[in-house]
Amino acid sequence: QVQLVESGGGLVQPGGSLRLSCAASGRLFRGRDMGWYRQAPGKERDLVATITSGGSTNYADSVKGRFTISRDNAKNTVYLQMNNLKPEDTAVYYCNMMLSGITLAWGQGTQVTVSS
Repeated sequence: QVQLVESGGGLVQPGGSLRLSCAASGRLFRGRDMGWYRQAPGKERDLVATITSGGSTNYADSVKGRFTISRDNAKNTVYLQMNNLKPEDTAVYYCNMMLSGITLAWGQGTQVTVSS
């Protein structure tokens, strides 16, 4: 069974940067699509960014130009580089593994708080 473990969250001032990491167990990471989602208090979990097994990326309009998703198949890890953070980016960020559009696993989440 695949396990996803996120790290890299924390408290940052507006305009600052963070890099989230998501490490996956198992040998099947290379062939799986990966994504980052976020959930703010009282709101639904929303898509932030995805990256396919082939490296194609997709972003929510709210983060385009500020966030970058990438993957290192040798390390079974997907990253989310977040720049120019805004208070509205505050949320719990979750890593997700998918195959043919079907979710295989979620991580436990990592808190990102953007505040002065």
